Amino acid sequence: MLDFLAAGASSAGGGLIGFVPIIGMVLIFWFLIIRPQMRQQKEHKAKIAAVKRNDKVVTSSGIIGKVTKVDDEYAEVEIAQGVRVQLVKSMIGDILPLGGKPAND
Repeated sequence: MLDFLAAGASSAGGGLIGFVPIIGMVLIFWFLIIRPQMRQQKEHKAKIAAVKRNDKVVTSSGIIGKVTKVDDEYAEVEIAQGVRVQLVKSMIGDILPLGGKPAND
C-alpha cells in the first residue's frame, strides 16, 4: 500500500515539473517581447499627445510636414506650400527635431 502512495506522489510531481519550462518560456516572452512593446506604445502616446503647432512630423506613411492645427483627435499638417491634410493623430509616426537640415540642401 505504501508503494502505491509513493508512485502516485511521484507522478504528480513529474507533471508539475513539466510545466516549469512552459512557465519559463512565458516569462521570457513577457520580458523580451511584450513588456518592451508596451513601453514603446506608452512613449508613442505621450509623444503624440505633446504635438503642437509648428512641429515637423513624419506620418506613418513617410510623409513629412509641418503641423498647422492640433485638435484632440486630429492634426492638420501642411505637406507642401498651400497643401494641407488632416490626419488622425495616432498616425503620426515621429516628431522631427527643430533646426534639422532639409533633405535637399
